[in-house]
Amino acid sequence: LQHFFCCENPPPAAMKYPFITVDAFATKVFEGNPAGVMLLPAPETLTPELMQKVAAEVNLSETAFLEPMGELEFRIRWFTPAVEVDLCGHATLGAARALQEWGKLKVGEEVLLHTLKSGDLRVKCTEDGLEMNFPVEAPEAVDPIPGLAEALRLDAGQITGYFKNRMDIFVEMAPEVVESVTPDFLKLGGIQTRGIVVTAKSTGEGKLAGVDFVSRFFGPSAGIDEDPVTGSAHCGLAPLWSSRLGRPELVAFQLSKRGGRVVTRLEGDRVVLAGQGLVVVEGTFSVPDAA
Repeated sequence: LQHFFCCENPPPAAMKYPFITVDAFATKVFEGNPAGVMLLPAPETLTPELMQKVAAEVNLSETAFLEPMGELEFRIRWFTPAVEVDLCGHATLGAARALQEWGKLKVGEEVLLHTLKSGDLRVKCTEDGLEMNFPVEAPEAVDPIPGLAEALRLDAGQITGYFKNRMDIFVEMAPEVVESVTPDFLKLGGIQTRGIVVTAKSTGEGKLAGVDFVSRFFGPSAGIDEDPVTGSAHCGLAPLWSSRLGRPELVAFQLSKRGGRVVTRLEGDRVVLAGQGLVVVEGTFSVPDAA
């Protein structure tokens, strides 16, 4: 039996690619949002279909794929286990942290990342962590969205505002409601949007000392019931709360079970999202030639 499997039917040939898992927006392990990062040797090495299979195998909320385009210049794509997404903050921070680990990004340097649908992104490596330069995605106020309060298992009176940008729906409520909300994910997945972001002004007390606003992110339509820390959602949260609080630089905390802190700073039509990342797994990922 051993001879049959080892010699008569050998496993298909596979290419091995550098792979790292990073806890993004974390200062210690088991916090923040884990992201997978694969470094490819050249553009078009893997098809989008193979990238999707890899992301499903990794089974984290997002996996980023980096294709070198030049010195400190890469194309980046992001996949959930179910779909490709237009923009992902925590996997971008994870990608930059992985480039640090691979010796391709040093303190004081900035990496340019080309995307398919969100323009060019820049990430600067500093002594304190990583600073991502993203486009502002300011949400606009909208009428109450039918079925959303019910899907969140909330009374309509518990919601104080609805907002929407090209990616997400933002729902404002009291901070204690943000922390306790338990959505009906089946119903929530029927609402046509990338994600539902519930948010509130911070109480500033206890674990939220020094925090300006809080949020949680639900994305069942993208295969993610709840995302631990969602960098790209802060492209909308930052302008929303900066206009309310009258300051360009704010501290945010995402109230998931893992939790994570994001520093946001508005700079015109761009927003800087700052945080740290911890490498928790490093190795290679084998992709069969015939996959």
